[in-house]
Amino acid sequence: MDSQSHVIKKFNLSGKTAVITGGAGLLGRQHAEALAGAGANCILVDVDNDLLDKTVQTLQLAYPSKIIIGKKTDITSLDEIQALYDYAINKFGKVDILINNAAVNPKMSSADDLKESSRFENFMLKQWEIELAVGLTGAFLCCQVFGSQMALNGSGVILNIASDLALIAPDQRLYRQEGRADDQQPVKPVTYSVIKHGLLGLTKYLATYWADKNVRINSLCPGGVYNNQPETFVQKLTSLIPMGRMADQDEYQATVLFLVSDASSYMTGANLVVDGGRTCW
Repeated sequence: MDSQSHVIKKFNLSGKTAVITGGAGLLGRQHAEALAGAGANCILVDVDNDLLDKTVQTLQLAYPSKIIIGKKTDITSLDEIQALYDYAINKFGKVDILINNAAVNPKMSSADDLKESSRFENFMLKQWEIELAVGLTGAFLCCQVFGSQMALNGSGVILNIASDLALIAPDQRLYRQEGRADDQQPVKPVTYSVIKHGLLGLTKYLATYWADKNVRINSLCPGGVYNNQPETFVQKLTSLIPMGRMADQDEYQATVLFLVSDASSYMTGANLVVDGGRTCW
């Protein structure tokens, strides 16, 4: 067998089924493209039903030979996750891949609506609970439901999407607005850092917990993705990145495919950083 062909086959996901939370979001769609392009059937999960339908329709046109389904699901509800699991099993027989991608991520580059409410001193407990419920508790519940069954089956892969801000604190100077008093400056909320750091802990915990069950769990720390943010914000952020630019929207696809495929078969409990070098500085 040709050695190159042998290596390439490790990226093949034909016959696999993947569940992607936050599937209607910017990166959720990119994750689905990567997996469907490698042969997987995909269930995209989101609470935004309209955007989910549009995303699924676009992907179905691009990958007509794959089954791509959207399921509106509140991942903060154990009952809804269990219903999602039952649907997936009835449809496909098993789930091989889980990507925990869902998050509440305030777009701080246009933070006029947040203003001083994002600041730690004023951050509301209710907002803390909402954001942790989606980004961290939701990942925990999905791992509990889908990962437990993977462990019983003796195989499976979980990928937790973290952030470069799981490794470093946010540089609040990026969000500073001229003419505002210090106590009214918008900031990246504390919840984002806590959630992304928490996902790294969940990854390590489950990687060792299910190591003997052939279930691999890794995390990905992506850097900022360019999505037509204001030029001032982009200039500030790229000045902190050695490569001098933000990531393209499709630039994490190959990395995600590597992490959920047999190409990374000896990798678990690890965190892969793809941030243009930002965390090196």
